[in-house]
Amino acid sequence: MKKTSTRLADGRELIYYDLGDDTVRDAVDRRPLDATVTTSEIRRDPLLGDAVAVASHRQGRTYHPPADECPLCPSAGERLSEIPDSSYDVVVFENRFPSLAGDSGRCEVVCFTSDHHTSFARLDERQARLVLDAWTDRTAELSHLPSVEQVFCFENRGAEIGVTLQHPHGQIYAYPFTTPRTSLMLRQVAAHKEATGGENLFDAVLERELAGERIVLTSEHWVAFVPYAAHWPYEVHLYPRRRVPDLLGLEEAARAEFSRVYLELLRRFDRIFGEGEPPTPYIAAWHQAPFGGLEEFDGVTRDDFALHLELFTIRRTSGKLKFLAGSESGMNVFINDVPPERAAERLREVASS
Repeated sequence: MKKTSTRLADGRELIYYDLGDDTVRDAVDRRPLDATVTTSEIRRDPLLGDAVAVASHRQGRTYHPPADECPLCPSAGERLSEIPDSSYDVVVFENRFPSLAGDSGRCEVVCFTSDHHTSFARLDERQARLVLDAWTDRTAELSHLPSVEQVFCFENRGAEIGVTLQHPHGQIYAYPFTTPRTSLMLRQVAAHKEATGGENLFDAVLERELAGERIVLTSEHWVAFVPYAAHWPYEVHLYPRRRVPDLLGLEEAARAEFSRVYLELLRRFDRIFGEGEPPTPYIAAWHQAPFGGLEEFDGVTRDDFALHLELFTIRRTSGKLKFLAGSESGMNVFINDVPPERAAERLREVASS
């Protein structure tokens, strides 16, 4: 992998990640852009104790442009985009309309490929590995920013999820706090550790799932399963067999095997609902240990956390979506219409031949 960092016309950072070590990236952003102005601020909810990012400047962000005006495609002639060069393998840049900025963190866009009409599931293994390397590098770099406490790499896919740019891409949020979901996990880890005299909760969960009926697929270094209390109709958790706190901790053998396993999972998601169905909308979310702020979780260290990816769709059956209504949105109590055991069975049925 070759990494080349440059600046866009408004001062935002852009990084090329290339498969070839001899690739030269010297294209200049020719757009007449003013400096980016953001209004992000973090507000704490005094009753729930969680955080809300207020970012009114995002109302003006690009919304469903036609393919020939996509800002994530390479620049071509006089059609200038967010990527100055005429081609790229993987590219990461600071979001022009960030939810988090400055002392409130940072938001980046990750373009998985220059091909506008493909998807992550259709990448080859070498390209998918390059994306993993980019996620890992950005996690390392962002963790050193003084305002950053947790790094979150994710992909939203599909208009049903709320995606406004159809080009294959994901995002990275670098939060100045530990997110509420991670805090819940860490509290459970702390309680389990105390109750069992030191047993790790993530290890116990993985051991239980390996012995059960919700396994979707396994390999030498990875395990994918539908969790016992899945929130979503089709939800898969992907764990490395050796517990590590973040992407930086993955050993080379697990990194080398990741592409094959993850691409197979994504391709199964696209086959869940049968031939002729539109691509399955999903969210793919990497859960990594925070880089600070662990003092409130008694006896828990970064090494107690287990890196894992959570992949889920909001489609519950052909042509029908799972909406977060009263119980889910009002009380955060999920109601799942698809038994996790049946979901796992279905994801095994649609394995590649």
